[in-house]
Amino acid sequence: MSETKRLWHRCFCMNIKPLPKSVVWQDDKLYLLDQTKLPHVEETFCCEQIESVHEAICALRVRGAPAIGIAAAYGLIVGLAENVALSALRERVDYLIGARPTAVNLAWAVERVYRCAVVLAETYDDEIPVGLLCDEAKRIHSEDAASCRNIGVHGLPLIKANSNWLTHCNAGALAVSELGTALAPFYTAAEAGFQFHVYVDETRPLLQGARLTSFELGRAGISNTLICDNAAAHVMSLGQVDGVLVGADRIAANGDVANKIGTLGLAILCKYYGIPFYVAAPTSTIDLETAEGKQILIEERGAQEVTQFGTAQVATLDTKVFNPAFDVTPSNLVKGIITEQGITTAPYEQSLAQLFAPNPTD
Repeated sequence: MSETKRLWHRCFCMNIKPLPKSVVWQDDKLYLLDQTKLPHVEETFCCEQIESVHEAICALRVRGAPAIGIAAAYGLIVGLAENVALSALRERVDYLIGARPTAVNLAWAVERVYRCAVVLAETYDDEIPVGLLCDEAKRIHSEDAASCRNIGVHGLPLIKANSNWLTHCNAGALAVSELGTALAPFYTAAEAGFQFHVYVDETRPLLQGARLTSFELGRAGISNTLICDNAAAHVMSLGQVDGVLVGADRIAANGDVANKIGTLGLAILCKYYGIPFYVAAPTSTIDLETAEGKQILIEERGAQEVTQFGTAQVATLDTKVFNPAFDVTPSNLVKGIITEQGITTAPYEQSLAQLFAPNPTD
């Protein structure tokens, strides 16, 4: 067993009470954890048709860029008979991509399964075996798990003993196949026996930090403190933050990072206070076809997410609302991007492209 797998195995089989899996494929059925009901209710539901997968993605029942991609890869084939025509599959690809536009993993995953279908069509004509497409979706799932483990190992040297970190939204096991992206180094550091602390932004308006990240870290026994988003600057001013580590939904070729709304403000604060700002994401989140962040389409969500707090109405029904789900952090504010291949640094145009360069030994 490799050291990477050994660390992960100890982390999840010895010290950490397992979290429910966000995405499970079992007996040719797709099961998703309803994250809108966490942390109070852990409920899994079955998606038997593509429409239910689309709805789950739109409604954030499944969320986190890698988890969305995995769910969509399975969603592309769920409910299909033994064979599928290439034209019908293309319609399903476009339908799923339309569910959420910002997170690149969704389009990346379903397009990858579709490319597999295009190759298979040369042999099977217009009767492509769904089972072979399922195999490709399973590969995407297992590759993400390996990526998360490696991100944890590569990010481990950043987590010094007795350090204090801050994270935003949820980029943990609930957002991926297992372990997480931004939370992976924390899990790995905890298994290594390091003592450290994590401040968790609540992450308005949907409170992914409060409902999901503090839930994850607490279950894992990792010391954490939930703070209001507005408190981050104050906590930094007290000298209580040694680093910020967040996930990403799309990373442009120049290193600009699209992530949950509020991330940009944290990066600006880090620049002011001299705090390193790191991003963790698998290479599947890097979009070399998007040159810079201003080209990323930012999803806007419904007004009720802002005018309501849970089920309580906190603003008048006619209140005008602007509710972008993401913002873009310029690459010059990013200290490093942690991927499954290591930590890349500026200039990102070169370092990110190098991640995709052919290996001459292959």
